[in-house]
Amino acid sequence: MGVFNRRNAFIGWLVIALAKPLAKQKARSAARKASGKKGGAVMASLAAAGAAAAGLMFWRKRRSNDTPPGS
Repeated sequence: MGVFNRRNAFIGWLVIALAKPLAKQKARSAARKASGKKGGAVMASLAAAGAAAAGLMFWRKRRSNDTPPGS
């Protein structure tokens, strides 16, 4: 049973070792394509502003529920 587990561990390590450079290459390629578009920075800032607004609304809702009903 020990040989079987070592073999599977080696195959898993080999797959990860070979797939990691390919994934990095695809990510770099996608980043280059996205940065070439003019609206990329605008969309990123809008997404960040939306996430901040949603976080604040959630936090405010949670804070309003924490107060006891007689206060």
